[in-house]
Amino acid sequence: MAENLAALGLKLPEIWLPNKDVDLSKWSVVACDQYTAQPEYWHKAAELVGECPSTLQLIFPEVYLGKGNETERIQGIQSKMQEYLDTAVLVSQGQCLIYLDRSTAHIASRKGLMVALDLECYDYNKGSQTLVRATEGTVIDRLPPRVKIRSGAPLELPHILVLIDDPDCMVIEPVADKKARLTKVYDVELMQGGGHVEGYKVDDEDILEGIAKGLLKLADKTSFEEKYGVKGQSVLLYAVGDGNHSLATAKSIWESVKPGLSPEEFNTHPARYALVELSNVHDAGITFEPIHRLLFHAEFDKMKREMQDYFQAQGSSLSLIEVSDEKTMNQRLAELRQKKKADHHIGIIQGGKFFIMTVSAVKANLEVGTLQAFLDPFIKKHAGIEIDYIHGADVLTRLGSKSGNIGFYLPPMDKGDLFKTVIVDGVLPRKTFSMGEAEDKRFYMECRKIL
Repeated sequence: MAENLAALGLKLPEIWLPNKDVDLSKWSVVACDQYTAQPEYWHKAAELVGECPSTLQLIFPEVYLGKGNETERIQGIQSKMQEYLDTAVLVSQGQCLIYLDRSTAHIASRKGLMVALDLECYDYNKGSQTLVRATEGTVIDRLPPRVKIRSGAPLELPHILVLIDDPDCMVIEPVADKKARLTKVYDVELMQGGGHVEGYKVDDEDILEGIAKGLLKLADKTSFEEKYGVKGQSVLLYAVGDGNHSLATAKSIWESVKPGLSPEEFNTHPARYALVELSNVHDAGITFEPIHRLLFHAEFDKMKREMQDYFQAQGSSLSLIEVSDEKTMNQRLAELRQKKKADHHIGIIQGGKFFIMTVSAVKANLEVGTLQAFLDPFIKKHAGIEIDYIHGADVLTRLGSKSGNIGFYLPPMDKGDLFKTVIVDGVLPRKTFSMGEAEDKRFYMECRKIL
């Protein structure tokens, strides 16, 4: 079994979970990269947790990055991790996978498997042909603060979701059918509208063998080439759906650790692996939502002028038309996107006014690519302008209505196109899609030792 999993870039991890006395509704909190423009969410989480054991004490919510005291906060995180281990707040479940089933207000069920992914099989660089690949461009400048947090930490807590393209449901769904044979290890209602999640320990040899057989079929070279209509391409088995920069951080640390290891240590060192949730892109609970853009401290008229100049220089043309309200904007955008796919149509909000931006003779395949190609140099040119990536059109409308802010509404990507696009075209523009709304994001639960 171990050899089969190793050939598939996986390993059975040793999972650590809170002891039976820990209140799991306070233990589990949402991924640290969520609600970055809504500090009130994290203030409320802190109120709910109080002094109780919680993953809130083990993560660095990104809303606080750049706000000072980062060194002290990181030291506190790592100290608390060790405390939870020393005082048996965390208890080992042994080597196993965890099958989990998550429901939220938006999804009835999303099934996943917690696995240890081999970082030797992963490369986030452009043009990668590894078994595990990024789906979006990795911004190297975003790694240093994450590296500081993970370096020297005794534990990892994953919010990484990795996808497989399994239309025949051979890998995860059979585990769901056999969950009556498994031991339930958690069952909890998550805070602040996060929905519900239950988890089961998977160490049954027959079930593990079935998982491996399903993955081996997906990894078969001939089947892979027929499925995607390609030749001479290396197999892509795992595509990073969420948490790309967190997985890239783990990879960066592993690359710094491995030169000093003996051959035996190279094969067994815990830093070689990263704990992730594995999901099937065809699971009904996997939804692709757009990630909208929000500019702060930006002058709308200046942006319009520079946008016109930019697209003209690219050989494209730009039009901006004001509409009466958000409903009209959404209706018009839907009509335009159905009629003329050669053009890109993006909604804009500024100062309570709504606009439709149309770019003709586009150079990118996706609207997000067209927009981001302008925004990157525009922000770099104007030092005072900042950008945030927003989950949820309602949040963008609220924040985009504020003075000095400009919001851009982007359409969702078809999730069925993900693997073929990455195989043929390479990584997508960063922040192209989000797997669900902010409250659908992975909540921290399982831990794994990495020292």
